[in-house]
Amino acid sequence: MATSKPSSDFKSMIAQLEDKLELYLVDKAPAIPKDWKELLVKITPWFLLVTMLMALPLLLAALGLTAILAPFSFLGGASGAFQGAGISLTWVFTLIMVVIEAMAIPGLFKRAKSAWYLLFYATLIGAVQNIIAFNIGGLVIGTLLSLYILFQIKQYYK
Repeated sequence: MATSKPSSDFKSMIAQLEDKLELYLVDKAPAIPKDWKELLVKITPWFLLVTMLMALPLLLAALGLTAILAPFSFLGGASGAFQGAGISLTWVFTLIMVVIEAMAIPGLFKRAKSAWYLLFYATLIGAVQNIIAFNIGGLVIGTLLSLYILFQIKQYYK
């Protein structure tokens, strides 16, 4: 019995997901007007850059406060180990997403397909974060909207 490599299984799963999303978010969904797509492609790297610069001090402060105050959260009424771990896990996912998005910024200015994929992966990580945090609204609305916009502008990245 032949076994496949885990990385090839992961890549094939991502490729299948990408194909399904392409079908539903590009082929079957209403298209964003071409002028708006071009505007989105132009402002996306600037938007990410500005939000990263504005959010970085808050993110670092929140990570520090979470690390300091997490042991005391149970005194405030947090019950069970999951809530404390869930909060920490949410911050870990947020940090990973911020790093991936920061890595994508230079490629977004160049309209590189690799940068588009980094944003796609960051969106998928955000979806996993929403599942772990039981944030159904963020999962359905935020992830779906992000994926819709990403797939609508995909053709502009080469």
